[in-house]
Amino acid sequence: MVAESLIVPTLDTIGEFGGKRVLVRVDFNSPVEPKSGKIMDTTRIKSHIPTIKELIDKGSAVVIISHQGRPGMEDFTTLEEHCRLLSELAGIDVRFVDDVIGPEARRVISNLGEGEVVMLDNIRLLSEEMMEAPPEAHASTILVRKLSPLFDIYVNDAFATAHRSHASIVGFPILLPSAAGRVMEREVIALAKIRDPSLSPKVYVLGGGKVRDTLRAVEHILSKDSNSMVLATGLLAILFLAVGGIISRENYRVLERKGLLALLPRAEAILRLYRGRIRLPIDFIIEKEGKAITVELDDIDGPIKDVGPKTIDMYGDIMRDAKVIVFKGPAGVIEDPRFREGTRGLIRKAAETGSIVILGGGHLNAVAEELKVKEKSNVHISTGGGALITFLSGEKLPAIEALGISAKKFNIKGVEIS
Repeated sequence: MVAESLIVPTLDTIGEFGGKRVLVRVDFNSPVEPKSGKIMDTTRIKSHIPTIKELIDKGSAVVIISHQGRPGMEDFTTLEEHCRLLSELAGIDVRFVDDVIGPEARRVISNLGEGEVVMLDNIRLLSEEMMEAPPEAHASTILVRKLSPLFDIYVNDAFATAHRSHASIVGFPILLPSAAGRVMEREVIALAKIRDPSLSPKVYVLGGGKVRDTLRAVEHILSKDSNSMVLATGLLAILFLAVGGIISRENYRVLERKGLLALLPRAEAILRLYRGRIRLPIDFIIEKEGKAITVELDDIDGPIKDVGPKTIDMYGDIMRDAKVIVFKGPAGVIEDPRFREGTRGLIRKAAETGSIVILGGGHLNAVAEELKVKEKSNVHISTGGGALITFLSGEKLPAIEALGISAKKFNIKGVEIS
């Protein structure tokens, strides 16, 4: 979490857009089918359409930049298909430019007219985009030096990359008046609610596969907010139960395979400090002889795959008194339909409380859609699980910090994160 108050400019506070050239950083990074190169999920593309269309309606000339995959990985590819899908889904004409900073890209940008939109190719074609560095250093990169003179305003709508200090994320705000797009703005408002001391108590339902990161978040949350409580699920719960020697041999092997046994001393220390504010499941769904079976805590004799119905009810009772409920990671092996009910049940219980509910993207987004809770006014679906867990761990988000720097430099008002 950021250490001091930040002002994050928005599309409403930065000023006029009419006749301005606007560079928009989005996150179109999507699952790609390796053989065909086909994009398998358009959720992220759809999420940025409101920001892009709003800028067009305001009379801007819009240039979109994004990344896809990492060099050397199967999903590292051109953005041509992303551009085609954006045009189709948004019902607007978006021109693809097979270039990033070369003469062709700069020529097209220079000649762009009001209301026109282009998308540049994958910015990770430039090796410097993968480097982590401070904003001031990235302001001197070739990417930023080549493109920034062509624009009047920079808009960052890519919260999913907010924990990265890359050139396209933190370099431009040093040189251009900058603002959060609508996706980023909603995320900033949600983060402000997590930080708001008047919204207390807060309950954090933490699971998923990134146990090291989650354990770091648990330490920070409980040390900084004495009214908060953590409800452990998934591998995090298994790790905590292993401290007391409760889990079966199969589950120790799961922790061993994932390299998590080394975390046991740390988990034990955290439990000793905060035992009253960390709740653990009281029943589970295990897999035994190919069947999903509900067992009590004392009868675990197979690999744990989900939390059980008594745990869902117990956690639901705790969530009922919360002002803010934050979910990060599924409660079980959600890829298997037999082990989805823990995650579904907990999200359903949270949504019914009327509390502010923040879901950490990914699998939770899909479950929220299944349950039709996505439309509820008290539910926020975060687009960036990595960025959210970084924030919960007490670390600064470089993208938001850079927007704060831009606000000071160009004297722009905005949303405050204290």
